Amino acid sequence: MRWIHREILSDRNKQAYDAVQESPVTVLQIGEGNFLRGFFDWMIHRSREQGLFPGSIALTQPRPGGKSKIEKLAAQNGLYTLVTRGLENGERVERKEIISSFSRVFDPYSDWNQFTEIAESPSLRFVVSNTTEAGLVYTPEQLMEGTPIQSFPGKMTWLLYRRFKALGGTADSGLIFLPCELLERNGDTLLQCILKYCQSWSLPEAFKEWIINHNRFLNSLVDRIVTGYPSDQAEAWFEEWGYQDAMLNTAEPYYFWAIEAEQELETELPLQRAGLNIHWVDDLRPYQLRKVRILNGAHTLMTPLALLQDLKIVREVMEHPRLGTFVRETVANDIIPTIPLDAEALNRYAESVYERFLNPFIDHRLSDIAMNSLSKFKTRVLPAMITYLEKGDEIPNRIIEAFAALLRYYKIVKGNERFTGHTLHGSAYEVKDDPALLELIARIWAQKLPLEETIFLLLSLKEVWAYDLSSIDGLMYRVTRCILDMEASAYE
Repeated sequence: MRWIHREILSDRNKQAYDAVQESPVTVLQIGEGNFLRGFFDWMIHRSREQGLFPGSIALTQPRPGGKSKIEKLAAQNGLYTLVTRGLENGERVERKEIISSFSRVFDPYSDWNQFTEIAESPSLRFVVSNTTEAGLVYTPEQLMEGTPIQSFPGKMTWLLYRRFKALGGTADSGLIFLPCELLERNGDTLLQCILKYCQSWSLPEAFKEWIINHNRFLNSLVDRIVTGYPSDQAEAWFEEWGYQDAMLNTAEPYYFWAIEAEQELETELPLQRAGLNIHWVDDLRPYQLRKVRILNGAHTLMTPLALLQDLKIVREVMEHPRLGTFVRETVANDIIPTIPLDAEALNRYAESVYERFLNPFIDHRLSDIAMNSLSKFKTRVLPAMITYLEKGDEIPNRIIEAFAALLRYYKIVKGNERFTGHTLHGSAYEVKDDPALLELIARIWAQKLPLEETIFLLLSLKEVWAYDLSSIDGLMYRVTRCILDMEASAYE
């Protein structure tokens, strides 16, 4: 069976592919992984289909370890298949597209000259990245002419410096950076890292001024679950399609991108005009708050409760006769009222979240979501509890139940450098979190005190909550009662 390449394309897709190859590189993409290929590259493909975006993407990877994917994509002429599948307005959908957005695919570590050539090209306008949060950091390293720079922000500093020297530091030679790393204020963070490299490498003051005054580092918030290569389904699809694809990718139907910038940038990046769910916004914070409190908050609310009941994946929770209702009612009645945004819009967003949770093609494991649940609860759910207290109101029972489940989930013992607990039905599980906090919590449970006293000590841990929660009237008794009820109901 043939691999995907230009010759297997339909005439229409061949024309689209050839047009991309002939288009100037206007976007440099740092990140060869599943996410950007199922998010940004798909968006550019859609925009080009409608004749709205005249440029093309040069793709490279942020780390040497990404070379194998780059080589596979290059062998496929930069082509790959994206299958979008899930629920959309309650209906099951499955769509296949061959994506053609790349005019160049190369490894910068073996072809640093091509990286430099793109940096100096007048047609380049955007840099898009997804290097994970760990990639968006300043890491000291030496600057050596002709030698690839390892860090992502370091590469961007060098790219800008070569551009500054080649194009004379003019106002219109600046670039627009669109980092997609899941980090709050990601654009601001990238700029600060670049300025640190400027200082470390003793680069000219005029260059630093050009960076600040004539380049844009836009904060953005991305949201889409991109599930990558579907090992269980791929071979059957290849038989049906008549070709193989080493870079086959899958994604959910839902996607969202908010970019903190003026609407006028649509003239250069016409994603809204292509009918895509892109928002140019004055302030990202409402969108971040919405996502953290509702989508991430729902995950954090459900996970300890569900794991204690021996459930394994998110979809099972939403289909569960009691827990599915619990999640919906907690979000609608207890979480949304604490968010200072339009309630109707928040409820619509929540409905889209539930549809995503019910996606029949995604098995989102609760054990993965459970990692670092202490810090997740502190940032996602605890602020709602504090809001009720500040208003002089009682914390709702459902939030108390979720909090109690969290503390019961962290009823752990240490053995062989692992921390383990047991579900309400006796099954063992491993808890993964900050080792120092796990040690502290395990020691409290190991004292085998009456449950009320144990809960009091857990609530007192400012190291965990940043508050002494034991001082909240009635909280210890309410949490204790919830845990006792959970334990009792397991044997009914």
